Amino acid sequence: MTTLEIINLQRDYFFSNKTKSVKFRIEQLKKFRKILKDNESLLYDAIDKDFKKSKYETYLTELSLVYHEINLAIKKVRKWSRPKYVWTNMANFPGKSRIFFEPLGNSLVIGAWNYPYQLSLIPAITAIAAGNTVIIKPSELSEHTSAVMCKLINENFDSGLLYVKEGSVKETTELLEQRFDKIFFTGSTAVGRIVMQAAANHLTPVTLELGGKSPVFVLPDASLKMTAKRIAWGKFLNAGQTCVAPDYVLVHKDIKEKLLQELKKQVEIIHGNEPKGKETYVRIINKRHFDRLNKLIHRDKIYYGGETDEEQLYISPTILDNISFDDKVMEDEIFGPILPVIEFDNLDDIITKVKSRPNPLALYVFSNKNKIKQRLIKEISFGGGTVNDTILHLSNSKLPFGGKGFSGTGNYHGKAGFDTFSHKKSILFKGLWFEPFLKYTPYNKFKMKLLKWIIE
Repeated sequence: MTTLEIINLQRDYFFSNKTKSVKFRIEQLKKFRKILKDNESLLYDAIDKDFKKSKYETYLTELSLVYHEINLAIKKVRKWSRPKYVWTNMANFPGKSRIFFEPLGNSLVIGAWNYPYQLSLIPAITAIAAGNTVIIKPSELSEHTSAVMCKLINENFDSGLLYVKEGSVKETTELLEQRFDKIFFTGSTAVGRIVMQAAANHLTPVTLELGGKSPVFVLPDASLKMTAKRIAWGKFLNAGQTCVAPDYVLVHKDIKEKLLQELKKQVEIIHGNEPKGKETYVRIINKRHFDRLNKLIHRDKIYYGGETDEEQLYISPTILDNISFDDKVMEDEIFGPILPVIEFDNLDDIITKVKSRPNPLALYVFSNKNKIKQRLIKEISFGGGTVNDTILHLSNSKLPFGGKGFSGTGNYHGKAGFDTFSHKKSILFKGLWFEPFLKYTPYNKFKMKLLKWIIE
């Protein structure tokens, strides 16, 4: 089918009111879950071909999150969809006020390649739970996972409700030229600008899940062994190809050497002395990204790692020392297994430096001092974060996930995702047995005095 045919089909499907039924939505979510469960082997094989990603890590970082969102939506969607009763002010006496949750309509979900299942399927699942139709455009970079999602969804769902459109820039451009009621995009800031500009032509609301250079603050009182272990896990998970991965470390000069030693030790505990031969270490997605990352490794500043294999698209966990904000590796989001370490002496100065840069998607603090933790959380603008760990804030579906400014706009996960794909329709129900005379002419001083008394 052509892009226009799919969109028209989904528009007609939405106008049929089938998706307005909560029972129907639950049935589709249960069906979705069964399809994924029955075909897990295909999902594992596809992602292994794209990344050499193990079954365990695929389940941990992809499918477990997808299943959680499906199960949560099945359990909560009736409650989320119920009209919300709100207080009615005196000016509308006698009356009752309600907020109704209405699906936005036809939605487009543009997924990302780094976590191809969860970043394409979770927004789509949420959109269906809210009563929308969905076109998923997976990334062409992870071609095998794109193909398996296309097969499983297009062979099992009515195309009017849910459809996967494969392709590259040409197909994405064709989709963005059409009118949608909601666009959800996960990817780079540069492409996010293009998506927002295209959406503006139709006044389509957009959620952008982008990225940025997410800093890690390590203060002198931090527990270095646990700090290093959690930074190493979060940074080199998925070979650093994670939007909320720790991008760089800001460590107090008094503990820098000890932290570097502990980071090296923890990387070797997690990934071994030769990660290249282990199935637990993921490969870079393609040669273009491999070449980009390879150029960021300042050979004179390697503290640990730095091994590369172009043929296997392998870059070992790499730690860079003696880095400054002027180094090339600090210009843009790294999105790979390279961890620059910057030392600082004065916390005020380093906070000012971070605040002068674009808003990061995440921020991490390792300290036991509440005053410092609260200060960093309050003074620096960022999407979300974790204290004394990395990445895991996104695993709590009660925490809205999203960025701010250059790192994104809007959020999702759990109820926040349902709200993202819903319109809040406000309705006032008025009684007929009383009508205030203050509404009507003639106006006079007495009415003015009484009106002020009621309002103020």
